[in-house]
Amino acid sequence: MKRLLLALIGLLPALALAGSLQALTAADVPTLLQPPTHGERIIALWSLDCAYCEPNLEALAALQRAHPHDIELQVVTTDSIEQRDAIEARLRDMKLAGYPARAYAEASPDRINFLLDPGWGGETPRVLVIRADGSRLGVSGALTPAQLQKLL
Repeated sequence: MKRLLLALIGLLPALALAGSLQALTAADVPTLLQPPTHGERIIALWSLDCAYCEPNLEALAALQRAHPHDIELQVVTTDSIEQRDAIEARLRDMKLAGYPARAYAEASPDRINFLLDPGWGGETPRVLVIRADGSRLGVSGALTPAQLQKLL
């Protein structure tokens, strides 16, 4: 009995991460775009079929780990929440399962794209930086080391 209990306790961290993917609707976007109280919120937009997204996400996660008190990383896939299993598997493979993650949950993904950033055409990868002072920066494409430094 003790072994079974210990095994179940050992599974708790994995269970806590399982199902961490949340739906993103148009009603959720204003909250996501609110400036943080300090530092920066980085919203990393990606998709399952994006060739440059994985290196971008890994670089952003490394940047966040280097500045854990100054950067809040939010991972948002433009894929449908209906692809939950594939999205969560990819996040686990990239070792990003511990970050807040969202997936589009609207019939019109272009609407969410526009609400997130009216100047964005929907290409991925895309990074939105929202600073505590309310200023914003958007960067599309593969991030260079110089662009990563500008995010700070």
